[in-house]
Amino acid sequence: MTAFDPASFGKVGVLFGGRSAEREVSIMSGSGVLNALRSKGIDAHPFDPAERNIAELADEKFDSVFIALHGRYGEDGAIQGVLEHLNIPYTGSGVMASSVGMDKIFTKRIWQTHNISTPAYAVLTPDSDLGQVVHDLGLPLIAKPPHEGSTIGITKVTSQEQMQEAYSLAARFDDVVLAEQFIAGRELTVPVLGTGKDARALPIIEIVAPDGNYDYQNKYFTDDTRYLCPAPLSDELTAAIQDMVVKAYRSLDCEGWARIDVLLRETDQQPFLLEINTSPGMTGHSLVPMAARAIGMSYEDLCVEILRTARLKIRSENM
Repeated sequence: MTAFDPASFGKVGVLFGGRSAEREVSIMSGSGVLNALRSKGIDAHPFDPAERNIAELADEKFDSVFIALHGRYGEDGAIQGVLEHLNIPYTGSGVMASSVGMDKIFTKRIWQTHNISTPAYAVLTPDSDLGQVVHDLGLPLIAKPPHEGSTIGITKVTSQEQMQEAYSLAARFDDVVLAEQFIAGRELTVPVLGTGKDARALPIIEIVAPDGNYDYQNKYFTDDTRYLCPAPLSDELTAAIQDMVVKAYRSLDCEGWARIDVLLRETDQQPFLLEINTSPGMTGHSLVPMAARAIGMSYEDLCVEILRTARLKIRSENM
């Protein structure tokens, strides 16, 4: 990593906490980032939008901010729009890419237009014929809210009788529900760093969860899940998946960093992209730091590398 002068970053805000269902995870992520930046001599300060008026961001006179918020209001373009208005450079993707990336349905639509493989799906509303959805997608299938992460509100549906309950659970979090074809196979995730032509995939991680259940508990709070990094794949398949992921990242106009989840179908080794996280976790169990370590980049250096990319995305004629 290139040498740097910590003072050159000025005063840095680390945004974490927030009001989403992923608040608890965001606090863990943001605390880690805050400590990492401070360990590098950077003048970093915490800011929790759930505990402080968002207008105070302007009063703090931050030179840039590191977004460690997850979910609604932090990963969906909302805070990015505020920061653009306040003229405060920030990490990660811009307003549009964040908003689209947070919406799993729109993400899939864009990927389909770019011929990027993603599971077949249906959008469910209160008027949907759930029996027809089961017929079209087959069983098992996955039902989930399209604007949540961290496996919140998700159900693996294995019978017609489960559909209404699965729909009702996901509908607690969203106005519409995403029903998705279930892909039986290996669970992978691929972090990406950079922007545009400089975007590059980090090593692929394979996730081996207890009984194949990579839920909220196994994701953040237990040590029972195994992570294989780099994933034990052939060089050819590794390169193909990384190329697909970078193409998917660019198709959404993402910037800075992100992580894309992939399922590798066991019958034919066909990869299917599930979703993108434009503000990935940075906890002790998180996967972007794990992939970075595999190429010799420490957690602290990763945080600095991401902070380097902080910028405004909307051009202003007054700048």
